[in-house]
Amino acid sequence: MASSARKLDLIDVAPFTPADAAALEARYAGVGTGDLLGKLLTGELRGRVAAVSSFGAESAVLLHLIAQVDRDIPVIFLNTQKIFGETLAYRDQLSEMLGFTDLRVFRPDPRLLATKDATGLRWNYDPDGCCDLRKVEPLRRALAPFDSWISGRKGFQAGTRIAMPRFEEDEGRLKINPLADWDKTRLEAYFADHKLPRHPLEAQGYPSIGCAPCTSKVQPGEDPRAGRWRGWDKVECGIHVPEAPGEEPVF
Repeated sequence: MASSARKLDLIDVAPFTPADAAALEARYAGVGTGDLLGKLLTGELRGRVAAVSSFGAESAVLLHLIAQVDRDIPVIFLNTQKIFGETLAYRDQLSEMLGFTDLRVFRPDPRLLATKDATGLRWNYDPDGCCDLRKVEPLRRALAPFDSWISGRKGFQAGTRIAMPRFEEDEGRLKINPLADWDKTRLEAYFADHKLPRHPLEAQGYPSIGCAPCTSKVQPGEDPRAGRWRGWDKVECGIHVPEAPGEEPVF
C-alpha cells in the first residue's frame, strides 16, 4: 500500500558536530521537556530520529512524553539475550498501553556471539567486551537509518552523569537527553499524575535495571546505578560514557 513520505524540515547538520549540539543546547535552554520534544519530533527532526529505550525502572516517563507527541516514532529496544524476563514483559505492557506503532527489537549478531562469546559467559570475565557485543554493535545497526536519537539518561542517576547536557554529538549523530535535568521527585510525581505502571523489579530493590547477570539490588544510600556491574571498574555499557563536571561530553 502506497503512502506519502514524511516531509523533512532539514537543518544543516549532516553529520552533527559538537558545535551543532552546543547550538541546540543554547537554543532550547529553558524550554520545557514536552515543548522540546514537540518542536523536535514534529519539526526539524521529523522522520530522522528514533527513541532508544531499555524499558527500565524509569523508562515509562520519557516514553509517555514521546507518545503524547508521536506514537509512530521508531522505538528501539536492545534484547541482549541476557535481559530479565520481567523487562520483556514490561516492554510489551508499556508499548501496548502507550500505543507505539513501530517497536524495533535488535539482538546481538549470532555470528559474532559464536566467535566471541560461544559459552555466553563473557560477562563474567570481560563485561566491556560483552556489552560491546550485545549492546553497542546492535545499536549501531539499529541507528543506521537515523541521524539523531533520544536517550532516557538523567543526571541524578550517578555522579558520573551530573554534567550531562540535553544535546550531545555521538559518532556524528545528535543524541538528545530530554530528562537530563529531571530529579527523582519530579519523576515520581509524573508517574503518579499519569498513573504509569512501574517495572516489576523496582519494588524488589532494583532502581536501575540492565542485564540479569550484571544487575544487583541497590542498598539504601547508594547511587541508583550502584547495582550495575557491581565489583567492576565499570559504570556505563559503552553506549554512553561517564561525564565529569566541567568536562566536555564525549562518546
